[in-house]
Amino acid sequence: MPDITQIMRFDELASKNSPIHNLEGRIKLISTLLIIVVCVVSKEIFIPIVLEIFLLIILKTAKLSYIDSLKRLLMLLPFGGAIIIFQPFIQPGNIIWSYSWLSVSDVGLNWAILLLIRMITTLTAIIIYSSTTPLQEMASSFRKLKMPRDLAMILSIMVRFLFLFVDELAAIRKSQKSRNFNIHAKNTPYKWRVKQVGYTIGMMFLKAYEQGERVHKSMVSRGFSDASEMFDEKRSPEKSDYLYLILIIIIIIILEIIIFKYSGQLGYFGQNLAIN
Repeated sequence: MPDITQIMRFDELASKNSPIHNLEGRIKLISTLLIIVVCVVSKEIFIPIVLEIFLLIILKTAKLSYIDSLKRLLMLLPFGGAIIIFQPFIQPGNIIWSYSWLSVSDVGLNWAILLLIRMITTLTAIIIYSSTTPLQEMASSFRKLKMPRDLAMILSIMVRFLFLFVDELAAIRKSQKSRNFNIHAKNTPYKWRVKQVGYTIGMMFLKAYEQGERVHKSMVSRGFSDASEMFDEKRSPEKSDYLYLILIIIIIIILEIIIFKYSGQLGYFGQNLAIN
């Protein structure tokens, strides 16, 4: 299980210098959402596969590690993979394999493959976005794209104090470690270890509540009200930002044209694998 303090390392990683890191936040967010939408609505695996290859090139351009990105992908994959893995067994169609009461249909297998490739491509896009965009810039990008003001303010405050939460948790864990507490230790009763973890979670809730009260009083003393607006750094997209977005749009259009005209020549890659 990864340490929660790695979030600080991720934010440092997102603050590095590369052509992708230097793109304007809104452009990166729009590009990521565009790739996700195209992958989700595609019925052929050809488009997600080509977009994944393009994202791997972007990953290299952003000077990100393929190994680290793969580790993050494998950590996220089980959340949707748990649903995908059952699709070949529950979807009706021609039976291509069976054993006892288990059977795999061609429709279910094709649907599972399509879902898996969609998921890998969308997760890769999200990993690139999160690895090249600091948390504060993410919140600012959502605000600039007209996210509801209250939600944008909550997101901005959450991002601002997320690192404080991590610091508090790290201090508690360090204190527990100095007292030889180890959740995986076999020489203490399991129920006692679970109870200590419960105490830690409860303590974090109390600390979060107390910190929230202090922050609110501090903001009110500085004139904060329901009509207050969050500060946004004024930065306009440059020519390189627009070129990046246009490049993605052009690639998507070309892929759609190829599918429309040459799907029959692509074989399995151009076949409609979606469940109607």
